Amino acid sequence: MKHHDATPSRGTSQDRTSQDRSGHERSEPPRPPDAERTERELADALHALAGGVLPDPDAYRTARGEWLRRERRRRLVLTVLVAVVFALATLIGLWVLNQAPAEPGVIFSGDGAAAADGPSLPRLRG
Repeated sequence: MKHHDATPSRGTSQDRTSQDRSGHERSEPPRPPDAERTERELADALHALAGGVLPDPDAYRTARGEWLRRERRRRLVLTVLVAVVFALATLIGLWVLNQAPAEPGVIFSGDGAAAADGPSLPRLRG
């Protein structure tokens, strides 16, 4: 028999169940002798407890009404928020336009005569 045949590979021994991330051996704790009976009794007790719980007959109607109230309130808040933002934007725009200087700008600073390179068309009086 060779040495590598007699030496088990890492993590393949019969008494180990798994290894943690660092590679150290980790085995499960031994189970108590009456563990299966305890699990069965606990499952039976929970099943009996769950069987005794009856749903509220108006649960769906109550939950739906609550959801609809929240939805209406969310839409109302969103509508008010949009109206406030729109009003603020309008007021700020009007304030900025009102800050324009009252005196005529460079474009309108002429003497009022038309500045054409050629003769202008005659005006019709009427």
